[in-house]
Amino acid sequence: MDRFVAIDVETANASRSSVCAVGAVKVENGVITDRFYRLVRPYPNYYLQRFTDEIHGISRTYTDHEPTFAGIWPELSKFINGFPLVAHNMPFDRACLRAAAKTYGIEFPDNDFLCTLRKARTTFPRQICPSFSLPHLAHFLGIPFDNHHCAIADAEACAKIAIAIL
Repeated sequence: MDRFVAIDVETANASRSSVCAVGAVKVENGVITDRFYRLVRPYPNYYLQRFTDEIHGISRTYTDHEPTFAGIWPELSKFINGFPLVAHNMPFDRACLRAAAKTYGIEFPDNDFLCTLRKARTTFPRQICPSFSLPHLAHFLGIPFDNHHCAIADAEACAKIAIAIL
């Protein structure tokens, strides 16, 4: 697969609609060509301390003056531009994007949506790759990766994994 957008979202709380950051990386002809990153004022607009402290470090301080998902959607939609989407643990990211879109009456496109986690599980035996988490899989494939749970860093790692295994 040589043309797709790898995408990752972070959420503020357990609600799938509470997207607080979106990272996306465009791949054309097997090469990363563009990046998109936006903080988002989530809905509902509250943060679970565990998410802020232990997962992504984003809090209301960062997002209270940012646009809602509806506010970033025109730019994100233009960035995606009908490309197939790829995510690591795709069911989570797809559910969050659809829930955020539904909250604002946006029809989320029905693009193909592939999963690097699912593909890795069917490609590599556990004996050689004991964990398929994003950081472990990136390390296994020799892909430099740090800043896990930063949406743009996760999207870029996902894009590189997808280039390698899809």
